[in-house]
Amino acid sequence: MMASTFQENCISVINGAPSWAVFFLFDLLDNFLCIVFRFVDQVMEEKPESCQCSNPQETSGYEFLSDHQHLSETLYRRRNIFRQAGFLRFARKLPEITKKIGIATFLRNLLFPEKMKKVPREVANRWSDCGCKNCVSWTNNDKLNVIVKQPSVSPDLLMSNKPVDNVIFIHGFLASSSYWTNTVFKYLPETTEKTNYRFFAVDLLGFGDSPKPRDCRYSLQEHVEMIEKSVILPNNLTSFHVVAHSMGCIVAVALAAKFSGSVKSIALVAPPYFGDKEGASCDALDVIAEKKLWPPTSFFSAMMAWYEHIARGVCFVVCRHHRTWEKIIKIITWRSKLPMAITELTKHTHQSSWHSMHNVLCGGAKFTDKHLESLINSGVKISVVQGDKDAVVPIDCLWNMKAKFPEVEVEVIAGTDHSSVIMSRREIFVANLVKLWASGKKQN
Repeated sequence: MMASTFQENCISVINGAPSWAVFFLFDLLDNFLCIVFRFVDQVMEEKPESCQCSNPQETSGYEFLSDHQHLSETLYRRRNIFRQAGFLRFARKLPEITKKIGIATFLRNLLFPEKMKKVPREVANRWSDCGCKNCVSWTNNDKLNVIVKQPSVSPDLLMSNKPVDNVIFIHGFLASSSYWTNTVFKYLPETTEKTNYRFFAVDLLGFGDSPKPRDCRYSLQEHVEMIEKSVILPNNLTSFHVVAHSMGCIVAVALAAKFSGSVKSIALVAPPYFGDKEGASCDALDVIAEKKLWPPTSFFSAMMAWYEHIARGVCFVVCRHHRTWEKIIKIITWRSKLPMAITELTKHTHQSSWHSMHNVLCGGAKFTDKHLESLINSGVKISVVQGDKDAVVPIDCLWNMKAKFPEVEVEVIAGTDHSSVIMSRREIFVANLVKLWASGKKQN
């Protein structure tokens, strides 16, 4: 008991004054990197893209933001001491200054003489993103990468006349379809006594092997539309179940609400839920990415969610050079092949991760109540499960959802966290899914 109290006191001290000092320096560093990236973008790109450091009312994109409620206010309302004090005035004037001086054009001509002779064309990746063959392979496809598992065609199957239940699996933040295919897929039954199953595991827009367009805001609406375009319409799904984890739960609920007449059931694992209230998006950011040094996962989340340019720098070092890091890890671990969890972690761009974090995890919070209400009114069965040791999504999210929507079935798994709630009990998890699918809403 004393050891536990001592540990709690240590964490409290670490997350006190030292935490404030570190994030104060991060505020300064992010403003400095804003100026650096703006200048380098001008040199490296013909048409550099703007960041979210400025108040939207001061930019030409304000009309765009005000007309699209699916974009999150956390993109431009993130607290930063130096930005609020007006330290970015120089950064805003930088493009105009460098254009007058001509220094960006001079450096571009000096560094890339061959490029300047060619006709300008749109490139798939930014200079700070990886441009290897695997990372830009999506340019040949305008649909999501989808892994399908279905029963093998056999005479017995053709003669069975059993109905087919379709199930869509949606992964969480910084993950991919392999989260499902390499874990629970081998436990899923292709057929039961009464039903044949067809499973679809998708790579969300901007993750895995799916498209990562530069001109995309990665909003909740765009994620839903891409699943519709890549899974529902091509496969003519008139009825289906949905299973989702973490950030994918917000996408799943929005997708199901759009097709409430077709959805039979929804299984949500560790869903971020913050209710439909004023400032819900900002509350979500404060909870999911609270500024504290301990535990390390919280520190990393805060750094990547609050600081756009520090996050871009991390993506540049890690994702842009993922092949180098993979070689180093192979040498250190004496492995010829790395776990999929490591290789898939870098399969995103800063644009896709940053905007998905804000426009889905935070911005999606204000739509969840409306979507859940629509599903409950349609008779869709909703099951929620979460580990009591979850340090990523607070367990209060589950109880708040249950309090607002008593019809939702909830289960807390003792001794499990954000990931082990599935990984440590895969067979049980699948068995519970099969029961849920069997008891789901009957279609007319």
